[in-house]
Amino acid sequence: MDNTRVYRMSFASVYPLYIKKVERKDRTKEEVDEIIFWLTGYDQQTLQQLIDNKTDFETFFARAPQINPNISKITGVICGYRVEEIEDKLMQKVRYLDKLVDELAKGKAMEKILRK
Repeated sequence: MDNTRVYRMSFASVYPLYIKKVERKDRTKEEVDEIIFWLTGYDQQTLQQLIDNKTDFETFFARAPQINPNISKITGVICGYRVEEIEDKLMQKVRYLDKLVDELAKGKAMEKILRK
């Protein structure tokens, strides 16, 4: 599977979709941000810069200050793939983020989402 298209997608184009998805289920933008901060080590300011600069997913993950060491605790299926079995490391990180946002939209408690 060619993942280049996903890597070149601007994070800013997908971010509002994450927000919309969770808000339909009475969750918040702040919770999405908290997930992103936990996963990547970005903060509000650096996240906003990435959005303003229309940074692509490849760069978004390449520049992440600190990928969370508990990332391997994220398991399950997203888009028909088991996230823990995705061999392409960059695609795996993209899917980890999808999975966490999905869990938020499904009403999972934040402590569980953040693997505490």
